[in-house]
Amino acid sequence: MQLFYFYCKKEDIEMARRVFFSFHYERDIWRASQIRNSWVTKPDRETAGFWDAASWEEVKKKGEDAIKRWIDNQLEGTSVTVVLIGYETHTRKYVGYEIGKSYNIGNGLLGIYIHNLKDKDGRTDYKGKNPFDTWYITRNGQKIYFSSLYPTYDWVNDDGYNNIGRWIESAAKKAGK
Repeated sequence: MQLFYFYCKKEDIEMARRVFFSFHYERDIWRASQIRNSWVTKPDRETAGFWDAASWEEVKKKGEDAIKRWIDNQLEGTSVTVVLIGYETHTRKYVGYEIGKSYNIGNGLLGIYIHNLKDKDGRTDYKGKNPFDTWYITRNGQKIYFSSLYPTYDWVNDDGYNNIGRWIESAAKKAGK
């Protein structure tokens, strides 16, 4: 769970987007950091709110309410939530909370599979299940799963390095932001 500001080239988006990233911290921080770092190496990009391991451990010690307050505060003023999908992401309680909260505040949502990125030991991972498959809304008595509403991409196979700005802008526009 990280908050980033994305500033894109004018041809990529119409305005800067404040973006919240949701992911399994312990298992996927290395992969999430690669996405963040690939972004900030481009001209005119900035990020904010990136937590280090010590900060995360400190907030965890304060308990569930403190974690949820932090998430709620970080989501304020965001227009898009990007779920970085690793092998165990779909099982994480706080990822589920972040998805639900993001939906409730009207954020655009999208998922990015990160299993093909290498970790600190040079290993890729197994592809995780789409967490949007477990979330749904009910319309006219029918369940509509988030996986049918929100797109997912593969960071490696869909060239996330060059396309993330467009993905974020599309999600924001779809949400009316």
